[in-house]
Amino acid sequence: MSVSIEKALELIYTNTRPKSIKIIPIEEALGYILAQSITATHNLPPYDNSAMDGYAVKVVDSGKNVKVSHTIFAGDDSHEELIEGNAIKIMTGARIPFATQCIVPIEDTTKTSDGVQLPDNLILSKHIRLSGEDVKRGQILLHKGDKIDAHQITLLASQGISHIKVYKKPRVALFASGNELKMHFEQVTEYQLYNTNTPTLLSRAMELGCEVEFIGTAQDTIEDIKTHIKSALECDLVITSGGVSVGDADFTKEAFGAFGYEILFDKVNIKPGKPTTFGKIGETVILNLPGNPLAAAINFEIFGQSIIYALSGATSKFIRPIVAKMKSEYKLRAGRRAIVPGVFDGEYFVVCEHFAPGMISPLAYANSYIIIDEECGFLETDAKVKIISTKFSFTSSHLESLGSS
Repeated sequence: MSVSIEKALELIYTNTRPKSIKIIPIEEALGYILAQSITATHNLPPYDNSAMDGYAVKVVDSGKNVKVSHTIFAGDDSHEELIEGNAIKIMTGARIPFATQCIVPIEDTTKTSDGVQLPDNLILSKHIRLSGEDVKRGQILLHKGDKIDAHQITLLASQGISHIKVYKKPRVALFASGNELKMHFEQVTEYQLYNTNTPTLLSRAMELGCEVEFIGTAQDTIEDIKTHIKSALECDLVITSGGVSVGDADFTKEAFGAFGYEILFDKVNIKPGKPTTFGKIGETVILNLPGNPLAAAINFEIFGQSIIYALSGATSKFIRPIVAKMKSEYKLRAGRRAIVPGVFDGEYFVVCEHFAPGMISPLAYANSYIIIDEECGFLETDAKVKIISTKFSFTSSHLESLGSS
């Protein structure tokens, strides 16, 4: 019996666990998921400092000519006190003198023979960056499960943090099966095809931050498929394409069964890609995708991506759709959840003009897809739909409905 997309995703997240952890320097942390929360150990800025090149002054001296004795530069260990009727020239980032009430930018003053003329109506605290206004000591900077990007590394560096605990990146093993398949670096005959699935899935897994191993292309025999499986089981996730339908030479599930394959679902109520299969061998999770290129690639976007998110340890591990509008009306046969590829321009979704499970050209053209609910046979122009991007990762901390109706 087929399971729904929702049930399939529930089984994936229930049966997939995050990886173990390791400690790495922050320079190598890009793309990793934090396995610890990070708390600030000191204020940022650490002291009150000037936001401008200008003069440290008192508000009471508005409109007056004040004396200027010297300059404080960023990095100077200054502990002096500002006196009324005086100004101290100060550079951006420098610690402000005690009793300073505001900073006047250089361009707002006029030099005089014995100092500078200040503008009228000085404002208290203007152009002063207060200690802790950005980050306060004890504040949680980053949470366990956050993904590290360049700006998170900025936060870590600002606290003098050199190493962090992260989840190890998922290791993914890939192979395809089929006597008719050849790799792109091999010669093909008129009755053979190039294997496009494996390079596609390998590239997407790498884009999603995985460490990927290519095991090869198995022949349509149980023994050869078993050899490939044995080579792949050291990884966290094994992805195959082909050999999971009901053809005479579809031996993939039988070969996996020899290793104690626990199948959690073997059909999904979805078009294309109904024979998509998910299960486990020990702690290794298995995703068997159909052989048709478009079906394999799009089903990876739903199920393969979800497995990778679950393995990653990320808090925001659920696919998040974006609401868009249909550029034009679209008709289809109701009765099964349908995946429809297309292009999202930031406002509208345009369905690919031609697509079928065995095609590959729509994959290069499309940047997203929609999942149309089984009871829907018509989407009118401007109808709201939920698009799922294949170019960007939009995620949520809770599971959301992906279907459009």
